[in-house]
Amino acid sequence: MTKVRLLAILLVLAVLSGCSSSQPAAPGQQAGDAPTSSPDVEQTSEAASTRAEPSTADTSQTDASRRATSESTRDRGTSEQSPPDTPDEPEPTLADVAESAPEDWQHRSPGESTSPGIGTDEAYATVLEGREPKQSVIVAVIDSGIDIHHEDLDGNIWKNEDEIPGNNVDDDNNGYVDDIHGWNFLGGPDGENIDHAPMELTRIVRDLQDMFANVDSASVRPEYRADYERYQHLKAKLDEMRASKREEYNNVRNAYEAMQYATQMLKQALGSDSLSLAAVRGLSSPRRDLQQARDIFVHFAQNDLRLEDIKEYKTDIEEQLRYGYDLEFDPRAIVGDNPDDLSERYYGNNDVTGPDASHGTHVAGIIAAERNNGTGINGIAESTRIMAVRAVPNGDERDKDVANAIRYAADNGADIINMSFGKDYSPEKQVVDAAVRYADSLGVLMIHAAGNDGANVDSTDNFPSEVYLDGTSPEGWITVGASSWKGDTSLAASFSNYGPARVDVFAPGVDIYSTTPNNQYERYPGTSMAAPMVSGVAALLMAHYLELSATEVRRILLESTTQFPDQMVVTPGGDRQVPFASLSSSGGIINVVQALRAAEARTAAATP
Repeated sequence: MTKVRLLAILLVLAVLSGCSSSQPAAPGQQAGDAPTSSPDVEQTSEAASTRAEPSTADTSQTDASRRATSESTRDRGTSEQSPPDTPDEPEPTLADVAESAPEDWQHRSPGESTSPGIGTDEAYATVLEGREPKQSVIVAVIDSGIDIHHEDLDGNIWKNEDEIPGNNVDDDNNGYVDDIHGWNFLGGPDGENIDHAPMELTRIVRDLQDMFANVDSASVRPEYRADYERYQHLKAKLDEMRASKREEYNNVRNAYEAMQYATQMLKQALGSDSLSLAAVRGLSSPRRDLQQARDIFVHFAQNDLRLEDIKEYKTDIEEQLRYGYDLEFDPRAIVGDNPDDLSERYYGNNDVTGPDASHGTHVAGIIAAERNNGTGINGIAESTRIMAVRAVPNGDERDKDVANAIRYAADNGADIINMSFGKDYSPEKQVVDAAVRYADSLGVLMIHAAGNDGANVDSTDNFPSEVYLDGTSPEGWITVGASSWKGDTSLAASFSNYGPARVDVFAPGVDIYSTTPNNQYERYPGTSMAAPMVSGVAALLMAHYLELSATEVRRILLESTTQFPDQMVVTPGGDRQVPFASLSSSGGIINVVQALRAAEARTAAATP
């Protein structure tokens, strides 16, 4: 699943505890009554039977604007149940509610401010001043899709020069017809596309239930006992996840309604259509409901949360219940392949944008938004082309699609593959391992987001993984955790996965401003944003030092990080403090200037 539209999910949950005891009364209620609620989400999936890993932004889902829950469902050739009815209401806006990260904080030098960036601006002003790149670098972005016509990306999109656009012929004989800018493994021959998909856990339980759903334990033959017990365990896990999501939905819905009404009350009390944090803090009133409204507003504002964020998070949970955890939802017929045939490679279509390209477009912009064009933002890497490979739906990606996406990128000239997605289960990991081995043998550098569960991935499963089933690992693989602009004890993003063995390096991944579809720009959080930071720096090195192999670039990136030897940080997902250096194998944050200088020194030493 696409893991990065975090929407500050962990912060939302923290805020809930602060709201639960001080919600103002909604219209028509007495203070202290529970706010009115929309229809119970529990009805959405249970009527049919009975994503992405637990939502953590990437969760990623975190990992851009989702479609509103009242949007009419498109005909995808399979039935999709309607989400809970949620009335459309005007969105109050919050102005100047909290300190926020500078739009370019990730590009600033580590010592320039309290926000430890990677030094992109300094690198172009010093090491790269007056220098032209020696080659163009291709970065494949395996993701949800990319808006290849975005004003700040269209000049940096890879084009397959061996293919003639629109002639419906496989001109280059690579097995993919009219793959001009990449390929879409989630599309069908008639142009339809998968948008939402079940969680991998849901697919596994669905596959097992045909054999065991109505079987009595005592009648299970010995040779099937292990599979039966696995089914019982995973079915219980799925039920637990669905129940947790329903509770989460109710909490977030209550928080949204409380914040919405608090905002309306405060506007009326202050006689203003725009609320600032200072004005709300200064409000003094003997009315208990206004005091509660003030406290709620301040609590959300201090956590840099907007009503839009909370509403989007609520929509995410609704969609997970409607699609991700519904045993009867299966859109794969759209593609027309045999999902059980792992050897099948040539399926899909050439629509590399797809129905929801928010996440992939954001990732692509971090790497290679056009620099100094007077529009939008600056990406990290010059002389870089983005190859769009769509394999990640709103839900969990299939191992078969991931493997084929990696092979497609490697076969079509990608120097780097960015993978900002992940999931908890990988039933066909062997096919992904084979694809990773293949790309590694061709000298492709693979960069993967660590995930947004606030977990130690040294001891918690997160796929795809750099460790093969036989215990060995590829040489050209980097796993990236997310750092925060807040620095100090918050230097490690609260949602980021970590691990001194399996996370290699950290990079900025909180409040990252980048491209989104239709010439828009938004802030997203997640390790999905941190991984393309590293992909961008790697591409910059390859563009200027063509002598370097992928493994040499990897070594340079990990040996030239900004170190914080004495910095204690709050453990992601926890509350105790640990040394920041203990969260990854390199112990640091990616640094463009130091990486370029190290590359310069390495190539100079190798020159006779």
